[in-house]
Amino acid sequence: MFKSLRITCDEATTICDKSQYGAATLLEKLKLNLHFLGCKICSLYTKQNNTLTKIYKGHAKSCKDKKVCMSKEDKEALKKELEKIKL
Repeated sequence: MFKSLRITCDEATTICDKSQYGAATLLEKLKLNLHFLGCKICSLYTKQNNTLTKIYKGHAKSCKDKKVCMSKEDKEALKKELEKIKL
């Protein structure tokens, strides 16, 4: 029975990412927490992933109020660079 609850580290990181966005099922969360009992690396990955998400969300909220546009000169320079790349 417990063999069906065992997951690899790759599966654990996938479930961790899904869990952050509310897409993980209850069974997946259970498997993930059982995996943490034997794998401290995945546990650390999850903590770091959650921290980065919180930092990003805080930064994203402060950036929404700012409107940033490229100047006409920057747009022209970008167009020239893109034309150089074209074959």
